[in-house]
Amino acid sequence: MRVLVTGSAGFIGYHVSRRLLAEGHAVTGLDGFSDYYDVALKRARHADLARHPGFEPVEGRLEDPGLLHGLLGRARPEIVVHLAAQAGVRYSLENPQAYLDANLIGSFNLLEAVRAHPVRHLLLASTSSAYGGNAALPFRETDRAVSPLTFYAASKLAMEAMAHAYSHLHVIPTTAFRFFTVYGPWGRPDMALFLFTARILAGEPIEVFSGGSAERDFTYIDDLVEAIRRLADAPPPAPGTGGPVGAFDTLSGSAPYRLVNIGGGRPVRLDRMIDALERALGRRAERVAKPLPPGDVARTHASTELLQALIGTVPGTPIEVGIPAFVAWYRSYYGA
Repeated sequence: MRVLVTGSAGFIGYHVSRRLLAEGHAVTGLDGFSDYYDVALKRARHADLARHPGFEPVEGRLEDPGLLHGLLGRARPEIVVHLAAQAGVRYSLENPQAYLDANLIGSFNLLEAVRAHPVRHLLLASTSSAYGGNAALPFRETDRAVSPLTFYAASKLAMEAMAHAYSHLHVIPTTAFRFFTVYGPWGRPDMALFLFTARILAGEPIEVFSGGSAERDFTYIDDLVEAIRRLADAPPPAPGTGGPVGAFDTLSGSAPYRLVNIGGGRPVRLDRMIDALERALGRRAERVAKPLPPGDVARTHASTELLQALIGTVPGTPIEVGIPAFVAWYRSYYGA
């Protein structure tokens, strides 16, 4: 296949691209190399991908509509995996403009390019933060998610809505997936696991929110990539041509569009995650209790019924396996 991956120098985009290249597919990787976090890490990811003859790196921003039109017209991808975004719950409190530019304007430009150059399947990355203040657990794709707590979450909800409209108007088979706390080798430096590892190795204290009682549905990167890869081969059918897989299906009645959680459905307390990290590092952390920051939620928990029905599996790597794998990569990459 010919695949366009946006955000290919990002954590998830890198791993998705690497999987596709290993399978022998041609991957065009687009990334803007924003300085939200260490650009050298992003360059290192792209350099690793560039070792594969099937990889074509392209540097550019989603906000440039001419770039996307030209790129899709030239590369003619059969599948687009849209992972480029301004990420981070807390950063959206400091710089909401970045989320407007990348997540709304950038995604709109991509939708316009796909409208002009149709693809077999468009896959879009959203977030569990879209569930916002929803108190019902587990989070189900059929829940009404109309209470975002941050502009980051609001921007992703808006992207989902725009994608549904384009799917309906222009018959674009589209799957939007909501990620749940993805971690693993080559991870993002702004995520808790990465930050905790750096601080513990430096002998610095770590901030533990809600006394460690906050829970997250951690998803190991290899499990996430497996789910995305299987979903790529399962585009939603046109309305009226295929029934839902169950009462929990989000298949739209007016568009070839579906929303899917990607998570394991097994929330883990933050203090248990830190315990596992201490064991992997062979060091104890100095823990400083802090209240939950604005915009954060006390618990995330993915419903996995739809994902299981669609691809036959759900993420299952426990943190006792995934965290040591991350630590091994971290020590190797940083010489720590």
